[in-house]
Amino acid sequence: MTTAYWMILVAGLLPYWPTVASKWRRTYDNAAPRAGVDQLPPRQQRAYWAQLNAFEAFPLFAAAVIIAHLAGGRQATIDLLAVAFVSFRIIYTLAYLYDRPLLRSLVWSAALFCVIGLFVAAA
Repeated sequence: MTTAYWMILVAGLLPYWPTVASKWRRTYDNAAPRAGVDQLPPRQQRAYWAQLNAFEAFPLFAAAVIIAHLAGGRQATIDLLAVAFVSFRIIYTLAYLYDRPLLRSLVWSAALFCVIGLFVAAA
């Protein structure tokens, strides 16, 4: 299995890290996990939002890796872009948790360019 395929697994698991951060509180009610999100402390709200964004970013990335493989793109390029995407998404989550909006936007853009690069590698 290629490095890029492993990165699909890692990217698929990334949303669960901020999930734990957003729910790590005394008042968490597992019977109604989405109730009260607006009343969370700011850092836990950001963790919840980071979780949602990670779920949103995953499908296009996974599709891009698979398409790049099936189209016979250069494996080293595919692996590099996949690792870069996951790295940027980790930095993105940290930037979200620590309230660094400019850095968050920059690394979000960089991750998106990695996905676009995967499609270009497939061309």
